[in-house]
Amino acid sequence: MMSEWWKRGIVYQIYPLSFQDSNGDGKGDLQGIRGRLDYLQWLGVDAVWISPIYPSPMKDCGYDVADYRGIAPEFGTLSDFDALFADVRARGMKLILDFVPNHSSDQHPWFRESRDSRRSAKRDWYIWRDPAKDGGPPNNWLSNFAGSAWTLDKRTGQYYYHAFLKEQPDLNWRNPAVRTAMYDVLRFWMERGVDGFRVDVLWHLMKDAQMRDNPPNPGYRPGDPAVRRVLDVYSADQPEIFEVLAEMRGVVDAYPGRILIGEIYLPLERLVAYYGVGGNGVHLPFNFHLILAPWSAREIAKVIAEYERLVPPGEWPNWVIGNHDQKRIATRVGAAQARVAAMLLLTLRGTPTLYYGDELGMEDVRIPPERARDNWTRTEPGQVGRDPQRTPMQWDASVNAGFTRSEPWLPLNKNFERVCVESQKRDAHSMLSLYRALIDLRRSSAALVGGAKRLVEAPDEVLAYERAEGRERLMVALNFCREPRVLRGVAGRLLLSTHLDREGERFDGELRLRADEGVIADLAARAS
Repeated sequence: MMSEWWKRGIVYQIYPLSFQDSNGDGKGDLQGIRGRLDYLQWLGVDAVWISPIYPSPMKDCGYDVADYRGIAPEFGTLSDFDALFADVRARGMKLILDFVPNHSSDQHPWFRESRDSRRSAKRDWYIWRDPAKDGGPPNNWLSNFAGSAWTLDKRTGQYYYHAFLKEQPDLNWRNPAVRTAMYDVLRFWMERGVDGFRVDVLWHLMKDAQMRDNPPNPGYRPGDPAVRRVLDVYSADQPEIFEVLAEMRGVVDAYPGRILIGEIYLPLERLVAYYGVGGNGVHLPFNFHLILAPWSAREIAKVIAEYERLVPPGEWPNWVIGNHDQKRIATRVGAAQARVAAMLLLTLRGTPTLYYGDELGMEDVRIPPERARDNWTRTEPGQVGRDPQRTPMQWDASVNAGFTRSEPWLPLNKNFERVCVESQKRDAHSMLSLYRALIDLRRSSAALVGGAKRLVEAPDEVLAYERAEGRERLMVALNFCREPRVLRGVAGRLLLSTHLDREGERFDGELRLRADEGVIADLAARAS
């Protein structure tokens, strides 16, 4: 069995505003997370990743950091954090923090000093440029939240760059002082015991030194987010990023057992470059292609094969089907296929990351305009924003689903009495029961944790692959359609079905799959 915990383990993402409120203000907090750790231990996850909990004006729900070494009062204190860490560790789990190095809040002391004058000692900590000849922005780079990525500071007469909201100015990673300061942030948290970091928008850190215009996007379509009007050829994914990655990896490797996970939305051939060369990149460049690809057996098989081909020798794959920026899996593919997706995620070769509530089949929630909290909906009218997938965790059938005793910061789904932890724990055929069974099987199977993987020829709309380690030989077969399918020429015993009703069933020559069903079979067990 492999030694690195992050290769064996399962990561569980918590969006802290929405996990559990302990003080009645309608927002989740650190004490709330502490109170739910027994659930995570029962579920069987190995590492808890918490989205940003730093002091912040909350213009982007915490991704606008005003102090990299503190805890936002709405979440608690550093003492609360230390207590949470101790409780996580006592349960045999790891703790991963979000690290937001590309940009800070405009309220961060660094930016306030930088903005003070052109001669400020921290002016070059951010990206400032003179206006174009016509007085407009320095180039055509666009914000991910619509409009120009440049905002004019009238007092100093220069523009500053922000890849996201104007309240999130980008740090200048070409400045060695910025790098030193941010690496010290990593050390600060690792000294407190943190086991690793998910690095926000990692591919944005370095920009073109010449600030050249981005080319137009020939694939742009009306209704697409405005940022897609141009291709970010010069505003992201620059060659110099790999020097930064090597430095960052060196900082983390000085603390044994720590991990770097990079948020990177790039084509697979560019994504895998972020592993670096010879182990000097991130341990896991987040692979979001199960989210981005069309949901069909043929397309998912292509993603798997291409990704496995491209992962450098000695590096480790990873898989994601949901996060705080994307529609929930049950909304994207439907409740039945969400069960198939669960089996896919937890049986592929590589580290899986679960998004809180997906283990219940939680769906996106319609958010009335007056309840919207994501500023993207205000900067780009017509965009739904990311609130629908960030709604509170559904714990039980009590008022507000057991999340809070007051009005929650975002509305709950009306189905929470049925789609909740308490109800699904009692239902042997629930989505939660399926996740628990999948995790239990994965933890007990060397083939599923670290075994080889081989795609198997299968009928139309069926994805099948083998996982093998030593004498253990398993097959996963996933039916992506609403009609039965049959795999021929196989024999063995079923270990698990997404319907949770065929365990132990033997087959010889034919493996029958019902509509929207996935199965895991032991091929080493001969049919009787």
